[in-house]
Formats: sequence, C-alpha cells, structure tokens
Amino acid sequence: MSLTVYGVPLSPFVRKVRLCLAEKALAYQLEVISPFDQPDWFFALNPLGRIPALKDDELTLADSSVICQYIEEKYSGLTPLLGKNAEQRAKVRWFEKYADYELAPLTTFTVFQQRVIHPSMNQPTDESVVTLALTKSLPVHFDYLEQSLGNAEYFVGDTLTLADIAFACQMVNMEHGGEVLDNNRWPNLAGLYTRIKASATMQALLPGEQKILSSILPQQS
Repeated sequence: MSLTVYGVPLSPFVRKVRLCLAEKALAYQLEVISPFDQPDWFFALNPLGRIPALKDDELTLADSSVICQYIEEKYSGLTPLLGKNAEQRAKVRWFEKYADYELAPLTTFTVFQQRVIHPSMNQPTDESVVTLALTKSLPVHFDYLEQSLGNAEYFVGDTLTLADIAFACQMVNMEHGGEVLDNNRWPNLAGLYTRIKASATMQALLPGEQKILSSILPQQS
C-alpha cells in the first residue's frame, strides 16, 4: 500500500480526505499541488485540474467524495465512516453533499476566498459579498442543519461519520476567514464543530494550517 494525496492543506476537500485517512489510521504522503497552477502531469490524475487527487499504488482517483468512499470500501475493516446500513449511508452521503455543494460556495468560496485567498494574492476583498453570505445565505443552511442534528452527538448514528467531517471541514475554512458559528443561535452545530475540532485527528492538521495562514497573509502593522 502506497497512498499519496495531492492538494493543499487549506482546501476543505483535501482536509476531508486527510481526516478520513487519519480516522482509519492509514499512512499517506501529501504532495502539495496548488489549485491555481497545476503542473501538466497532474491532469493525468484529474483531467479537470482540481484537488484533491489520490494515488493508491497504480490506482488514481479524483474528487473528495469519490476518494473517501473508495477509502471506506477498500479499508472497510477499519473505523467505519459511512454508516452501518443502507439508510445511514444514504443520510451520510446527503449531509456530505450538503456541506460540499451548499456550504462550500459560501464558507470557502466566499468568506475564505475573500478574507484569505484574495489578500494572499494582493487582490481586494469585497466585504459586501461576505456580509451577504453571513447574514442572508448561510443562516438558512445553518438553521436546517441545526434542526437536522437536534440534540444528537452526530448527524447520523451514534459515531463520527463523513457527514460530520465534511461539515467541520467547511467550518474550519469559515473560521480561517475570521467567522465562527453563533453558539447562541446554533448551539448544537457549534457543539458538534467544537468536538470535532478538538479531536486528535483534526488537531494534528490545524497547527500546520495556521502556519501556512501566517505565511501567506499580509502582516498587520
């Protein structure tokens, strides 16, 4: 077994794959590939040029959801992350998709991009789009997820799954962009994120991400 993950640590989708591997205690190498200027050879791994990609011996895969489901199926004897039956697996995939398709455009591609990526590239930040995302778009999604979670520890079943990981990965990027969940308005979601953020697997990743943030963001005078 020789696992290589291609991408950058600050990508929530790369983070998702790395957390899945870590939860299953699988060793891997991270090869840093920028989402903006990939080498020509990377397109053999993903013709769309997106991160992450995975190489497992001779097999290559792209798309974080596909990769995580492959990891789950190939290493099914290790910590399960996709649920214990068909009903749970369907719900896990739904919440993962919800995080990737509904939260990501706002948490990562709006808040994080405006507050982190643009300054790191000497581009202006448009706070109006950040404000719109925080006050109009995201609350609707957080309301739905808060209601779905209820008083449960996790979104699906009684253990951590890919649903929780995908959600937390988007929250990390929002927090990197200077915003956090309102604990008074969404206490259950905030509690879930706090628990996942405090986990050993997440804590193994975050210091490296903070170091990258410090290196790419303009220093405040």
